[in-house]
Amino acid sequence: MRTHVNSVGLLVCSDPILQFSYPAHIPRDCIDALPPLPGVYFFRDANGVPIYIGKSINIRLRVLSHLRTAEESQMLARTAFIDFERTGGEIGALLREAQLVRQHQPVFNQKLRRFREMCSLSLDGPAPEVVFANEVDFATTDGLYGLFGSRRAALEALRELVERHGLCPAVTGLEKVAKGRSCFARQIARCRGACTGEESAETHAARLREALATLRLARWPYEGAIGIVEESDGLRQVQRVDRWCYLGPEPQKDALRANLPVARFDMDVYQILVRPLLQGGLTVLPR
Repeated sequence: MRTHVNSVGLLVCSDPILQFSYPAHIPRDCIDALPPLPGVYFFRDANGVPIYIGKSINIRLRVLSHLRTAEESQMLARTAFIDFERTGGEIGALLREAQLVRQHQPVFNQKLRRFREMCSLSLDGPAPEVVFANEVDFATTDGLYGLFGSRRAALEALRELVERHGLCPAVTGLEKVAKGRSCFARQIARCRGACTGEESAETHAARLREALATLRLARWPYEGAIGIVEESDGLRQVQRVDRWCYLGPEPQKDALRANLPVARFDMDVYQILVRPLLQGGLTVLPR
């Protein structure tokens, strides 16, 4: 418990948990309506604008935890009411949250990454090259490693990898040296000599591929769009995804399908789906 002595000598408790009181200004009926089911929820201000968007496999429990958190008092003070949107499961909640946060940019959400220069490392030759998402389709191109917000970040990651694995900065394009001359790392015994021929080009290339393997981007494993099926308490949803891009829930049969967004590689969607999708843990329908 944190305490301090005030100006008149009284011992005062400064623990925010003990000073916290339930936000009584938030209508009880909107709290009572929250279901213990998967979905996204919205803390809205008096104008109905979302100031925070979250997701959970149990909406009710997660929102109640917010209401009991003293550190979130500023957000709670600005909240006029709370509502929600159910999803068929956890994957739908994750995808929908990412989509809505990017769309509304609520003030109390951590902003999702919007990299203007999203890039990766491509390995077609002896030296990796930085390639950009506006030039290469990251969803359908093989031999890409890592996702970065700038060329500088990509080269810094490559430099760290080269140093960690004792690779040659000259051969990997990080250092310019005259032909036959050793790189600086070789001079201090941190390179095995690929720059001077002491290590064969084939051996160095194999070590470079092995070092990069942990950063390898997974190619979109389908010929086209898919639907990810989830069901919870009578709600069945099909979330449409194409080339690591979330297209939204499956529309009703009579809905227009011409309004689908253009499928472009999305870093957040990729990170949400790559593991469960490639491990076969999802129910998938070709669309």
